[in-house]
Amino acid sequence: MFTVSVQELLIWLKKQVDFGCDEESLFLLLDILGGLSKRDLIALKINPHQEVKLKVSFNNITNSWIEHITTSRPIQQICESTYWRELKIKVNSDVLIPRVETEIIVDIVNNLFPFPQESIYFADLGTGSGAIAIALALSNPSWVGFATDCDNKALAIARHNFLNLSDCSNLSFYLGDWWGAFNGFSGKFDFIVSNPPYIPKEVYENLSIEVKNYEPKLALYGGSDGLKHIRNIIKGAPNFIKENGWVIIENHFDQGEKVKSLFNNYGFNSVKVINDLSGIGRFTIGRYN
Repeated sequence: MFTVSVQELLIWLKKQVDFGCDEESLFLLLDILGGLSKRDLIALKINPHQEVKLKVSFNNITNSWIEHITTSRPIQQICESTYWRELKIKVNSDVLIPRVETEIIVDIVNNLFPFPQESIYFADLGTGSGAIAIALALSNPSWVGFATDCDNKALAIARHNFLNLSDCSNLSFYLGDWWGAFNGFSGKFDFIVSNPPYIPKEVYENLSIEVKNYEPKLALYGGSDGLKHIRNIIKGAPNFIKENGWVIIENHFDQGEKVKSLFNNYGFNSVKVINDLSGIGRFTIGRYN
């Protein structure tokens, strides 16, 4: 641990902000690497002469900040971890950094299954870091989850995160492209959830350097219209979900109506688009019977 005064810390913060980039990124770096949250920092400002303990030195944090400024590499990759819901999970260049907008997908599931229920089986397709599947498995220990990804490196990160965050055994990991991992799983799942690659070609080509250069294309690019993988998921879902089972998909902000049509075309009902906290139609759900 490294001890500094709050006054020294505030001077250092101002210097780094003046150097470049935005305050929120710096606060995130200080939180993940230094162990000091933005909320704690605001509270400390009341007494600038008291001391605060950091996990690493100013020099260490400064070097990481300079790397972020000069290369546009995401803070989360530099620190090899990020916060998502109540979890602190490992990330690297093999997995998409889970976004705060995606957190609502867990709430959607819990609203669909509001009472404690045993023997609920679910699948998370394209699990990446494992964030969604792990959050569901931890908050519902009587459920049984199956997380898949087509990339073994991503699965290794997901497995690591689950083992690091839980001593439960209610989540398993399978290598496969969408439904390819589930031979013999006909009619198995009560619900299926996925945050698949859905970025259309035109949008992908204009992504920021921080995203395009450092996060896996495999986890972002959804084909010319962004719906390539979503089509595969919805088309195959009836073979794997139980009667009245749900499919919950995250999509691009302008894809909701198109995804609704896909659900309807493949025999789903109770189809609707759900907004994120910014009022954007980011999730589409459907029930199959």
